[in-house]
Amino acid sequence: MILFQDLANEAQVGEVISEEKTLSVIDLILSGGTGSIVIISVLFAMLAVALYIYFERLLAIKAASTIDKNFMNQIRDHVMNGKLDAAKILCAQTDSPVARLTEKGVSRIGKPLDDINAAIENAGTLEVYKLEKNVNILATVAGAAPMIGFLGTVIGMILAFHQMASSGGQAEMGALASGIYTAMTTTVAGLVVGIIAYVGYNHLVNRTDKVIHKMEAHAVEFLDLLNEPV
Repeated sequence: MILFQDLANEAQVGEVISEEKTLSVIDLILSGGTGSIVIISVLFAMLAVALYIYFERLLAIKAASTIDKNFMNQIRDHVMNGKLDAAKILCAQTDSPVARLTEKGVSRIGKPLDDINAAIENAGTLEVYKLEKNVNILATVAGAAPMIGFLGTVIGMILAFHQMASSGGQAEMGALASGIYTAMTTTVAGLVVGIIAYVGYNHLVNRTDKVIHKMEAHAVEFLDLLNEPV
């Protein structure tokens, strides 16, 4: 009989442990009260914005980095043969920052080289601005999300200690531990969102730098073309 009771107790303990292990994330968030729900909802909204900006910019940067390898050779042939209109048409038909910089340079042919260089640099500044559009929002999310998460944790700790003070120090430790444990989920959520946004931001910056380097290389190649003897 005692053996059967021990087995029954072990089964009950197993059921409790199983129930504890199957605690879902949604239940954990909802058990944190209104403050936890609001803060984590804000963090999820920030994550959605960060992911949208990341993938939108990634596709835009990928498109900007794609250019025909024979583009500059064709530009060289048109310029050397005096077919500036054909060179402009080719640039207009090619949707890329390199083509737009080249078009700006072709339209200034006949003017001093410094003026052509300045026109290309100004156009390059505008193209870089287009590439970096909204990328700074990722940096903001990367910095703000962990702080918002910490704010939720601090609020949870304040509420837990307030409960302890209100009960004259007789508050149940289980209730306090549950509140503190749930409050920590905001820190985890904030760190996860911050890390994702930070990694995405640095990846986009790296890809943008490569496109800028390609733009500079083609700009130098175009200026060298104008310096070649006819």
